[in-house]
Amino acid sequence: MAETPILRLPTGMRDHAPEAASARRRIVDGLLATFERRGFARVITPAFEYEEVLALGLGPAARAATFRFVEPSSGEVVALRPDITPQIARLIATRYRDEPGPVRLCYEGTVVRLERGARGQRELMQAGVELAGLPGPDGDAEAIALAVDALAAVGLRTPTVDLGHLGLAREVLSALELPEAALDDARRCIAKHDGAGLGVVLERARGSRAAIQFARLLPELSGVPSVLDDARAQAPNAGIKRALAELAAIVSAVRGRKLDARLHVDLGEVRGFDYYTGVRFQAFVPGASDAVLRGGRYDGLLARYGRPSPAVGFAVDVDAVAGALELSTSAPPRSRGKPASFPRRAPSREGSGALPGFPTRSTEPRRTRSKE
Repeated sequence: MAETPILRLPTGMRDHAPEAASARRRIVDGLLATFERRGFARVITPAFEYEEVLALGLGPAARAATFRFVEPSSGEVVALRPDITPQIARLIATRYRDEPGPVRLCYEGTVVRLERGARGQRELMQAGVELAGLPGPDGDAEAIALAVDALAAVGLRTPTVDLGHLGLAREVLSALELPEAALDDARRCIAKHDGAGLGVVLERARGSRAAIQFARLLPELSGVPSVLDDARAQAPNAGIKRALAELAAIVSAVRGRKLDARLHVDLGEVRGFDYYTGVRFQAFVPGASDAVLRGGRYDGLLARYGRPSPAVGFAVDVDAVAGALELSTSAPPRSRGKPASFPRRAPSREGSGALPGFPTRSTEPRRTRSKE
């Protein structure tokens, strides 16, 4: 007699009972309705596809998190999608190759990411948009405005939108003229806001003194948008000034839309370095320990699929939104201020101390990790 199997789910997977399932369906419906009202057409992409095709549009972190297996009928390696954006890029490059104007598409679905450690693979519900053919800052402001409106439509008002710029990080690191082996260390220290560790890495830099001094400031360049003015005054070269001016133009365009949101700028944002080309943004709300929405500009992605085009987009974490809404309905009212859920990074991930010529870092707390 066969032994009865233990009725359990793989690590990182879970069921949703009727109440939880209904809550998530309402969120997805509200998000998609908002996207479609703004002219984004809904598409559906497969849960898995050939690994070599999917990998074209993934950065190193997403490739490392991809769950692969051999497809029985063909013997080829396929992969469960860890991100839907590359699939939309493939779709635009094939089905919309001759589309003259901007292409606006939206989606919802699950992604699976293989996480190292005890949790194993993790299934995430997402809904998002991709806008191809409209460069920044107009395209960036459109995406950020839609993100804020979509969160409001499902009950999350006045989010804190955190803005960074990967083009800035790229320009700074290039100006440092660090040995190749030290670049990852520099990015890691900047991402952790580890000023002391960055100082050690910069001892190996061969760039100009001005570029090295500016790089030392990056872990502390985080706060209200006015931090951009001080940064631009001390920018050491034309490329860095250009990236800062672009981010300032995006902030101005977003402000011009009179959004119900708080803006926070982080010039030390380097996550997604090999994926994003310009602005990177995240949205934080009370009741969620991490971002409920992530996105950014990735102008090089569609070219990997044969259709060069500027592009920007974002994905909403449906489970995170559901958790925030559940907490907001059960928590007692509190004054409107900085969201308590904009959590501070652990001490090992950030440096401290004010620097001459720049405002002290905002007391607005920081947060944890990664759309990729």
